[in-house]
Amino acid sequence: MIKSESIKELLTALAKAQGKISAAKKDSTNPHFKSKYADLAACWEAIKEPLSTNGLSLTQWVTTAEKGVSVVTVLGHSSGEFMSSEATFPVKDIGNPQSMGSSITYARRYCLSA
Repeated sequence: MIKSESIKELLTALAKAQGKISAAKKDSTNPHFKSKYADLAACWEAIKEPLSTNGLSLTQWVTTAEKGVSVVTVLGHSSGEFMSSEATFPVKDIGNPQSMGSSITYARRYCLSA
């Protein structure tokens, strides 16, 4: 994790935002496991209002890794304070754009949910 020297204001705002965040709606179906899950859009929908109301922003940057993709997630505050983390996920067929896109969406959803 990388963070600004101080994260006091960020954590105060995050505590307020978390009090307003409810679970993302599980409105998508995984055909392989026949289970419901919250897709990336549902995860964003659950957090965007509470974050923005409290001066928080969340961005995700995607880069390629040796055998997959890396997602850098940055939580920022209007004060300039920030926290970020990076996670790498495998791509089944790195030369296939659909496989790459699927891994990117999966990685962004998991990092956002974390």
